[in-house]
Amino acid sequence: GAGAPRGLVQPRPVGVDVGGGLTTDRRIGAVSFTGSAAVGHQIARDAAPTKVLRLDELLTEALRVNPEIQAAARHVDALRARVPQAKALPDPSVTVGWLGEPIPFDVRDNFPPSYRGFSATQGFPFPGKLKLRGKIADRDSQAAWWEYEAARRRVVSEVKVAYFQYAYFHKALEIIDNNRVLLERLTKIAETRYEGGKGLQQDVLKGQVELSRILEQITILSEEEQTAVARINTLLNRDPQTPLAPPSPLEQTKLTYSIEDLYRLAHANDTGIARDQKVIERDEDALTLAGKSYDPDFSVSYMYQQRPSLPDTQGLFVTLNIPVFYKSKQRQQVVEASRNLMSDRSVRADRQTTVNYLVKQQFIAARQASKLAVLYSQAIVPQSSQTLESSVLAYQTGKADFLTMIDNFMNLLDFQVNYYRQISDYQIALARLEPLVGVEMVK
Repeated sequence: GAGAPRGLVQPRPVGVDVGGGLTTDRRIGAVSFTGSAAVGHQIARDAAPTKVLRLDELLTEALRVNPEIQAAARHVDALRARVPQAKALPDPSVTVGWLGEPIPFDVRDNFPPSYRGFSATQGFPFPGKLKLRGKIADRDSQAAWWEYEAARRRVVSEVKVAYFQYAYFHKALEIIDNNRVLLERLTKIAETRYEGGKGLQQDVLKGQVELSRILEQITILSEEEQTAVARINTLLNRDPQTPLAPPSPLEQTKLTYSIEDLYRLAHANDTGIARDQKVIERDEDALTLAGKSYDPDFSVSYMYQQRPSLPDTQGLFVTLNIPVFYKSKQRQQVVEASRNLMSDRSVRADRQTTVNYLVKQQFIAARQASKLAVLYSQAIVPQSSQTLESSVLAYQTGKADFLTMIDNFMNLLDFQVNYYRQISDYQIALARLEPLVGVEMVK
């Protein structure tokens, strides 16, 4: 993990006081203020609820209640119910009737055409057609299952993305709010010195401007945090306004796969490729079935009749359909099926190429965020902290002005926030890789 990078966790106070208790150390987000306002703020934080929002609990609930996942699962169930239907014979038909009398089922004596009877007919597709229809329906249900799996992975990924965004906004607000208290005290010191004739008005104005900028950041981040909260709640089928506990500490997960490993995993596990493969298999069976459309279906009928003054009669009939219009019907069925097959093979090839791009895109995003996080933690933040320490000492001895110290303070604040932004971006990139490669990378 890299919540606070190794080498930056031990504070090294400068021990310099500019009249308000300003001290700095080398930790990420470790500029601190020991005045009464900061103490009160720390007490408020310590009194906050200790319960934290756990990612695994969110995922468990999302998988259980998310409407998209439930809809996809029901769709799979519906298509699976089609399989036995597709393999079943056509329903038999039964005919019952009479001729010669208006009274139902009565016959007229001495009138040979008069009769009563019934017939039963059962249709039979040409051998092999029912099996192929069942396979086609089964392929459809298997393709739908991969759509369900895609929905499940997508929801899991989106919950993780929203969670890491929420964790970043929460941490950024914490850092900025802590430093706002310090900046307010520094601005107050500048005002006091100006009123006593020892300071400049521009120092006061600079402090007020930077305070306004911090308030702007707090406003923007607060709204973005609420957006992330609403997204999490929506994925969990809750009211978007449902409050959430603070997130767990933002830490960096180690990526143990090379780009070649990720390519192989994606081609083996991507839901889009797997679904397209099932669609191709369905189209192959559909093409075979279209070829069998030239083979005639048939039906068998049994008839029984009673006539006056004549013996009862029975009959058995076989009926075949003759594909005399094969040029405009059966042949075109084959053309349609073959074109569908070629189209879906192209769709699969496009998906394979797209998956390579998406994997590469998220891999680069993760690698970039990881490198920047290391740069911030091992170089930029420590160097900025030293710069601020130096400017505090110089300001105390009159060798540097207030503006320089405030600029260094704001730079360090931005770098601290950006560090956690990179950790969040790294985790988000891994979360977006997961649906593509079918492997859990963020827990």
